[in-house]
This record gives sequence, C-alpha cells and structure tokens, in this order.
Amino acid sequence: MSDAVIIDVVRTPCGRRDGSLSGWHPADLAGRVLRALVERNNLDPALVDDVVMGCVSQVGAQGVNIGRNAVLAAGFPESVPATTVDRQCGSSQQAAAFAAQAVMAGVHDVVIAAGVEVMSLVPMGASFGLGVGSPFGPAVEARYADAGGLIPQGLSAELIAETWGLSRDDLDRYSARSHERAARARDEGRFDREILPVATRRRDKETGGVSRGDGVVRTDEGIRDDTTVERLAALKPAFSPDGLVTAGNSSQISDGASAALITSEAAAERLGLTPRARFHAFA
Repeated sequence: MSDAVIIDVVRTPCGRRDGSLSGWHPADLAGRVLRALVERNNLDPALVDDVVMGCVSQVGAQGVNIGRNAVLAAGFPESVPATTVDRQCGSSQQAAAFAAQAVMAGVHDVVIAAGVEVMSLVPMGASFGLGVGSPFGPAVEARYADAGGLIPQGLSAELIAETWGLSRDDLDRYSARSHERAARARDEGRFDREILPVATRRRDKETGGVSRGDGVVRTDEGIRDDTTVERLAALKPAFSPDGLVTAGNSSQISDGASAALITSEAAAERLGLTPRARFHAFA
C-alpha cells in the first residue's frame, strides 16, 4: 500500500459575513486556490488525477458540482476531473480523507483535496425547501418523534453544554482564548505561508451588486483582537432565552476556500516535491 503525503496547503483568508470576500463567486474563489497550489509547487495541473472538494450548501452558486466548476475556473485542462462531497461540517476533512485513501489504494498518484463556502451568498439552510421537499423524510421524522423531533445546531449546542456540564463562563473563556491565540499566531506570521491574498470583492446585501475596489485581503477578518471574557459575557443567548450559546461563543459565518496537494511518496520523489506530513489514520 502506498503512503499518502501532504505536500502543501493553500487557503484564502477567512472573510467575515458580508465582508471583503462576500462578492466572490465560490467557483472563482476556489479556482484561485487551486491555481495557486499548482503554480507554487511548479506542478503541471494535467498531472492531477482528481480534485475532491468539500462543500456543505450545494445549491445555487455552489450547486452542480462546484468542484468541477472550480477546476474549470482555475484554468486546469478539461481532462482533470473533480467531484464535490458533503459530510456537513466535516466536508473538507472528508475530501482530504478520500484523496488520501485513493492514493493509499494505488488508484491515484496526485490528488487535490479542497473546500469552499461563501456563506454571505449561500447561507446555511439555503438547500432546504425550495418547493422540492424536505431533506428529512417521514421515516427520519418518525425516528425522533418521541424526542420532540429534530432540532437545529444552536439548540444542539445547548444540549452538548448541558450534557458535559459546561457553563457560560467556560464557553466565553474558551472563545476569548481562541481569538487571543489566533491574533498572536497572525502577528507572529504563522499563517503567512498558507494564506493566499485575494482581491476585495464586496457584495451589496440590498442590490446584490459587487464592488471590487483596489484592496487586497491578506488576513482573517474573523479574528477579534479586542474580544474579552467580559464583553462576551454581556451578549444575549442566540438560540434559547436562558441558553449559554451566543453569537460570540459560536463558530462564525465565513467566506473562504482552501486546497491541499496530496500525493504518493513515489510521486512526490518523482516530481521533486517535499512532503510535510503523512496520513497515518482516519476517524
């Protein structure tokens, strides 16, 4: 069995909701990181056996196999195939697993695992309804009827906090520490090599128009340098009147794309590429 190794990883900055990346079409944004990945590793894109892209909300601008559309937007040869996978919040993680497994099985030598979400344009829940039925059929609904039915993520987070005995202070302190560490890592340049600066494109929420401007986004917009436990403690619960989960201690709504170059060890040696890590196990 071949070993699967990670050669390189590239991502855009994480844009805040309705922020500097909100005007990008997700296929174009993902295409930028695909192109950057092969260019900075001096790799002929025709050698890519497959592109596996994770995406949660596969509807509208992110529908109809956005992985393939990103490959075309990147200018790769039309012979390079791509597929899009959905394991919800683990979609891009699954893309990396599928890419590595294909290499380990000896099916492929060079695969790109990628991911994209432009949540300013295609928000959570966009794939629900639309007059074509609910994703949860009668059998699924009946399975959880005695428990009061399926509930959204926010209320699930409340149940997790209750199950594990987490307090509001626990959540706020963890969140404040996360922002503090992210800001320190940014200032120390720890993200510089992985982040691909991209041009600013803002989408107007009212008109849907896009303003491009002359700016370039180089750092993550979601890092809040001034966040403190005291400020977080002042926020109202977001999902339940007496809950613990707020907008401040929840994961953010973000726009962005990423890509990882995964190869066999033999291909890396043949192509003059230096592995950074080896896939050891999956869960």
